[in-house]
Amino acid sequence: MLEYIRHWLEKRRGLKDGNWDNLPSPKTVGDQLLSEIRLIVLDLETTGLNPGQDEVIAIGAVAITGGVIHLDDQFDLILRRPDLDISETVLIHGIGPEALTQGHETEDALLYLLDWMNGDPVLAYHSAFDQKFLEKTLKQQLGYVRSHVWIDVADLLPAFFPNAQTGGKGLDHWADFFGLEVSERHHAAADALATAELTLVALNRAGKDGVKTLKALSDKLRYHRQLQNMKRF
Repeated sequence: MLEYIRHWLEKRRGLKDGNWDNLPSPKTVGDQLLSEIRLIVLDLETTGLNPGQDEVIAIGAVAITGGVIHLDDQFDLILRRPDLDISETVLIHGIGPEALTQGHETEDALLYLLDWMNGDPVLAYHSAFDQKFLEKTLKQQLGYVRSHVWIDVADLLPAFFPNAQTGGKGLDHWADFFGLEVSERHHAAADALATAELTLVALNRAGKDGVKTLKALSDKLRYHRQLQNMKRF
């Protein structure tokens, strides 16, 4: 992937000058068919849990197109950020100082990520976490402030499987419930793939329930959140 990014950057040098018109515009929620749309499933590794003070160090993502995970349509990079302190989290994600020194240039990687994402909707497990970190990093590194559509897979699953007895609300709980094997936890690309597999399970149920478009899915999730909020009172 690193060699591919170098060739890509040679063709897109104008992006480094902040010419965002050359990047794909984020898509809006509409009548796109879920059976045809391209979705980005993303996971980040960070130096901690606080978006205000911690930083992104690795990005993993995979695309779903036409209801299929395409393993030849992935993003998996460690960022070159040797100045960051990872002492408190290295045992969790396994990314040490040497990896951060040898990682890919952050600005280049983010530019390629935005182009690869193509403005498509983004899904993540507990998406608010990834969204806050990614948007902060894009703004700090590139001055990029466009908003993408985000969907939380942690909402998506219980919305379509409300009676599932998972024993918990984590990614591992849902993976175990559906008998999915997660190859490596706290590795961005592996977690993104596991989340994508769970997304396909939910989208398959959505189709059976008559939820066919991105707008219908968005409406379903909004209704689910409203119900959850009502139950708290």
